[in-house]
Amino acid sequence: MTGERTPRLVGVAWALLALNTLGSAGAKTVVPIPRSLIQMLTMGALVAAFALALAVNRPLRVRPSAFVFLLTLLLVPSLIASVHLEVGFGALFRCARLTLFVATLWLLTRWWDGGLTFVRHHIRMYYAVLGLVAAGLVVAPGTAMPEYYGGRLVGALWPLTPPQIGQYAAVVIGLTVLLLLGRRTTAFGAAVVIVPSLVLLAMTHTRTATLGLLIGLVLAIGSLFLTSAAARRLFAWAVLCAAVGAVVFGSALRTWFLRGQSQENFSNLTGRAKVWDALLASPRTAGETVFGMGLGDKSFDGLPIDNSWLAVFQEQGLIGVALVAALLVVLGGVALLRPPSLPRACAIFLISYCVLSSYTEVGLGDASAYLLHLALAASLLVAPAPAAPAAVDVPARHVPRWARR
Repeated sequence: MTGERTPRLVGVAWALLALNTLGSAGAKTVVPIPRSLIQMLTMGALVAAFALALAVNRPLRVRPSAFVFLLTLLLVPSLIASVHLEVGFGALFRCARLTLFVATLWLLTRWWDGGLTFVRHHIRMYYAVLGLVAAGLVVAPGTAMPEYYGGRLVGALWPLTPPQIGQYAAVVIGLTVLLLLGRRTTAFGAAVVIVPSLVLLAMTHTRTATLGLLIGLVLAIGSLFLTSAAARRLFAWAVLCAAVGAVVFGSALRTWFLRGQSQENFSNLTGRAKVWDALLASPRTAGETVFGMGLGDKSFDGLPIDNSWLAVFQEQGLIGVALVAALLVVLGGVALLRPPSLPRACAIFLISYCVLSSYTEVGLGDASAYLLHLALAASLLVAPAPAAPAAVDVPARHVPRWARR
């Protein structure tokens, strides 16, 4: 399995997994797309990804992965809670989707070798999504920046919310910066990706994505501080620019960060805290506490939960919370034990971004872009197998003529 060239269809399967995680609910589009059609396309993408991964993985081989194993264990509380149908038949559908998602990841582990191949697939897919968002902004700027979202950028051609766009932009920017730092791409190629993505990120006014990008890059570049002169120079320049920017543009940055909200509204996280308090105060049985209520739409009383940990507790119970925590601890622990390298820095960026985003976003307990980011981190932390020793030509031993007789 090691040293094996990654087929192009593996990249296609990875892109289809990303397409499946785009979701079917979001902003209003220029041309209204029925939600049933979007669900058909996204679920079809997942089925196609599984079929491609199965077809290209011949003979069938998988690589041991603690990350995917813990995801497989997460299916147990999901299924136990969903069979009670407390949230309807949709719970079983979401279980089937998560099962297919995890099975596809198992098939793709064959090509997880600690290299940057999947990083490039990840950037290309989400940069294409950002291109679709930019096209919608050009075609229908009024639809792309509606008043009901406070003038924040949304998907006008595909229903994407500002947090989704901000997440994709932040991940693309962070990974591209690290590739540039490791001299795996040119300055021009990086600028083509980073500059438009930064503009789109700013137009979404997404605080979680912005903080995740900054903190994730600080941790990732810091992991290279002792071994890379380029990382030390970039870190010094970043600190200097941040200090100057905080002094010169402090007021403008504060206005952008508050997004016109009052101090009270900002302190309770735009109403999220009220939903969280109500969820925790809601009565539940011992079984619901341990196993949850089944995979749902990540809402409570019709309001979005917007917290991965509470969403997992609601749907997969304390067992689900423990498994998700173990998943992150394993990834973080392996990242700390690996020697400094560019793949390790990319993994640290993705892990830290997902951990920070989990406070105000959902997705760690179900098939989502966040799980795909963590799967990419897991692929980067795989220890490459040692190269096979080169064959040594041993000179033939001279045999005396009398011995030959």
